[in-house]
Amino acid sequence: MSGLPYLDGETLRRLVPMARAVQVLEDALRAGLDPEDTPQRPIVEVPAGQLLLMPAAWGRHAGIKIAGVAPDNPSRGLPRIQGTYLLMDGETLTPLAALDGIALTSLRTPAVSALAVRHLAEPGASTMAVFGTGPQAWGHVEAFRAVRPVRRVSVIARDPEKAEAFAARCAAEGLQADTELDLGQADLVACCTTSRIPLFDGTLTRNDATVVAVGSHEPDAREIDDDLIARATVVVEARSAALAEAGDLIIPLRSGKITNGHLAGNLGELVAGVVPRAPGPRVFKSVGMAWEDLVVAAAAYEMWMRAR
Repeated sequence: MSGLPYLDGETLRRLVPMARAVQVLEDALRAGLDPEDTPQRPIVEVPAGQLLLMPAAWGRHAGIKIAGVAPDNPSRGLPRIQGTYLLMDGETLTPLAALDGIALTSLRTPAVSALAVRHLAEPGASTMAVFGTGPQAWGHVEAFRAVRPVRRVSVIARDPEKAEAFAARCAAEGLQADTELDLGQADLVACCTTSRIPLFDGTLTRNDATVVAVGSHEPDAREIDDDLIARATVVVEARSAALAEAGDLIIPLRSGKITNGHLAGNLGELVAGVVPRAPGPRVFKSVGMAWEDLVVAAAAYEMWMRAR
């Protein structure tokens, strides 16, 4: 273990840029990875927040992420999500490398969203609304630009100064950017917040819009409302994970607004082209899964080995 290589965030992004992360995730699903086979992660409540243990195995590799979610960290100037990833040989379980878990999460989450957008959104989708100003919000701007011709971004946040700073960052990257919410203009909507209640009135979402929600992984927390879920084509990473952790779906299921049959498919089925489309918006609800970490971590390690 003393000589175990460590891939920090800068190295990870150099080895696996966003567009490459999207592609390796798609390649794994097309090669037969079944999201439903991923073990459900235990979530342990601790005084500072939550501890998550995320193991997975696929192909030549296995791995595990130990992550901590500390809600008070942003006020300390620290990331809300902490963690480390251990990549292992799939046959012997010999440790191969450790990776920055924060950077891995910040890369794979928007890459998964972008993969869904690649298969759900209109080809010409160019206008985006993003809720939040943290690392995931920025990652989703970057990721959506990798799969769609995004030209305009509207930033919505509770803190006006942070929203303005985020919009300025978008403008510096050549995007039209503002802080005004007009869901009637948004082709793409990314919800990247810690909100426990819906962020907007779902009836305002256009019928040809695609909405991605990634901010919550608890049964009693959600970012999008019943009305949007009820009229949308809903895709999840895996039904098993979504029905255990996604409040965006569990809450309307409990109230009878939708049934289990309302879920149109999982990400593997979406990539395979077998998800039926209904009139109305498209929604991708993500809770984050261990197979995603493994696929991206393995791709980074393989690139690192080739470059040695």
